[in-house]
Amino acid sequence: MLKIDPDTKSVIAHTAAVKPKTFADFESAAKAMREQEGRKESLFRQAVDAEKNKAEVMEKKFQEAVKKAKETPDEPHRIRDFDLD
Repeated sequence: MLKIDPDTKSVIAHTAAVKPKTFADFESAAKAMREQEGRKESLFRQAVDAEKNKAEVMEKKFQEAVKKAKETPDEPHRIRDFDLD
């Protein structure tokens, strides 16, 4: 809450707003921390699995690109106006 002087239009006094507690008790805070650790571990495992499969996925993408490049014939080089100068 702010207390403002109307004449000088400056703050005379203030009181900080009361912040509500995040957790009702220590037990609920500890439970939330355990759940958060579980989520962190799950995300880490997913990242590790994705990293293990990354090389295989990249190899498949590369093979598909090579296959596509072999199937489509090369277009002849276009002559641009700039090349004629």
